[in-house]
Amino acid sequence: MSPKSHIDQIRNIGFIAHIDAGKTSVSELVLFFAGRLYKIGAVDEGTATLDWMAQERERGITITSASTSCNWKNYSINIIDTPGHVDFTAEVERSLRILDGGVVIFDAEAGVEPQSETVWRQADRYNVPRICFVNKMDKLGADFHKTIDSITHRLQANPVAIQIPMGSEDSFIGVVDLIEKKSIVYTDDETQSPKEGPIPEEFIEEFQNYRDVMIEKIAETDDDLITKYLEGEDITKAEIKKALRNATIEYKLVPVLCGSAIQSRGIQPLLDAVGEYLPSPSDVPPAKGRDYKTGDDSTREPTEEAPFAALAFKSVADPFIGKLVYFRVYSGKVDSGAMVFNSTTGKRERMGRIVRMHADKREDLTEVGVGEIVSAVGINASTGDTLCDQNKPIMLETISFPEPVMSVAVEPKTHADQDRLGDALNKLSQEDPTLIITNDEEMGQTIVSGMGELHLEIIMDRLKREYKVEGNRGNPRVAYREAITSTAKAEGKLVRQTGGHGQYGHVWLEIEPTKRGTGFEFEDKVRGGAIPREYISAVQHGVQDALNSGPLGGHPVVDLKVTVVDGSYHEVDSSEMAFRIAGSIAAKAAMQKAKPILLEPVMKLEIITPGEFLGDVLSDLGRRRANIRNIEGHREIQDIKARMPLGESFGYANTLRSLTQGRASYSMEFDKYEKAPEGIENG
Repeated sequence: MSPKSHIDQIRNIGFIAHIDAGKTSVSELVLFFAGRLYKIGAVDEGTATLDWMAQERERGITITSASTSCNWKNYSINIIDTPGHVDFTAEVERSLRILDGGVVIFDAEAGVEPQSETVWRQADRYNVPRICFVNKMDKLGADFHKTIDSITHRLQANPVAIQIPMGSEDSFIGVVDLIEKKSIVYTDDETQSPKEGPIPEEFIEEFQNYRDVMIEKIAETDDDLITKYLEGEDITKAEIKKALRNATIEYKLVPVLCGSAIQSRGIQPLLDAVGEYLPSPSDVPPAKGRDYKTGDDSTREPTEEAPFAALAFKSVADPFIGKLVYFRVYSGKVDSGAMVFNSTTGKRERMGRIVRMHADKREDLTEVGVGEIVSAVGINASTGDTLCDQNKPIMLETISFPEPVMSVAVEPKTHADQDRLGDALNKLSQEDPTLIITNDEEMGQTIVSGMGELHLEIIMDRLKREYKVEGNRGNPRVAYREAITSTAKAEGKLVRQTGGHGQYGHVWLEIEPTKRGTGFEFEDKVRGGAIPREYISAVQHGVQDALNSGPLGGHPVVDLKVTVVDGSYHEVDSSEMAFRIAGSIAAKAAMQKAKPILLEPVMKLEIITPGEFLGDVLSDLGRRRANIRNIEGHREIQDIKARMPLGESFGYANTLRSLTQGRASYSMEFDKYEKAPEGIENG
């Protein structure tokens, strides 16, 4: 097989879904039918291969993205199974950054759920083509057609069914393939291959209706096919598949299949669809970046002849082999033991061992080429770093992550644990970009910040289990911010005489509020050389120092513009440090004058509850300062959309469980910062 044809057969895909949609169960069956596993693991039993962490097996949820690979027919498929819980959205973020395609899994009874929308938007942001799999067709209330409608309306997508189910709930027996014009019927014996045959009489009418819709949708995306369609000419199976593949890769259509993972039904056709409709590395645009030497825009073509370039998207501290760095190769190839250039750090690195991961198992490789997703042992790289050819260095587009919104104070139980706690937290933060570690000098505490209660709970559990560090955990804290509401001007001046050279720095700053979410802006309007150019960056650094601790409660200050307008200097005594301190003094003084306010993080909340508990749920939301945005009813189920301050959400999972006898579920994600009521931080 030539290099080009090999690349064409690679599929880099991720399984993404709302929690409990059956994502890990589907990926487990994919590995089984592809011959990677000889026994099907079960999430409920804690035996799923890709849920390899102890916490995942105990809780029955995916916490960290797991990488594996398999072969199906002529395709080489690299798979990443991602978490469905919003607290671990960073795992989804970095996975989608390096994937070429996605399989989005839906619960046939629930349809599009809150986290489904979140991961769909993430996939949109990274331009990841998708296919959909409607899972749990055997479940009570399963409705394939309703699910497709919810994909259309809630996700603003253009789904096209390429299968229809034969029955639902207890009567679900298989699918009708709209392209192949055949039925696929499954037996209760999972070891037996499904039976393919003609379409039963009772499904003929539905088949024809859905096939007509499918042909029309596909034809509309292809100029040649639409002409044939309008003229009433036959469109061949090969033409349908080619056009559907192009439409999927170009984000015009989303093919939809269905099945039941728990019954091992619908998985083989799903694997076929992955190969036939999702892109190979050669189908996606060249990787974008900047030339390391010039800073100009640059790209890397997905060929093995191009210079080597890869993006590190994850690092793990393995207790047996040390640091393990996951990376995606965008161009070229590299041998085990070769020297590469880390253009993010500006350092040369030895690649060391290259391994293909299968959850927590490793397979050694001597060489890896374009399109592959693998790991390197012993290399000193972090998430978002570019590894490349040292003679043709490039900096690929990195990965952005949301800021943490919740913190806890952690103290070691014994003095002996102090150093071990710091070391363990440092290693965990290297793995997880959304885990931020800071020190509260005044209180003598270590502050651990993350994406939510569950995220921080898992971190504390990992400290105990993996690193054998016992820590006392404080109550959760909200990650407040501060902002200004008016303009102000202030002076910062440092004059010190200590015998020899003194210290002299003098600045005038103007500050003004900006639109929420814009962050920090800095502008230099000094004229006439009042402050030499070489000191302006020092002023900026001083301002940023001051913004780390606001005037109200010592929280970071956001969304403002700072302009340095004037100042003075001393020929002998001025220095960068003096102007840095002066900049900090001026910024602090200006913020005091600019009517500062406290901002609190507000979360988007969606609750699915039986109708009989609606009143109790709404009453509780009212007590938590929640703002109800919408309530929709479906059968006996009510869907509540609301916004709630994060500070009011602590313990909500237990409260909701108690109010609804454990029958309600919810999803919550960060929305934005808003002004907090007076006295809220203390109250």
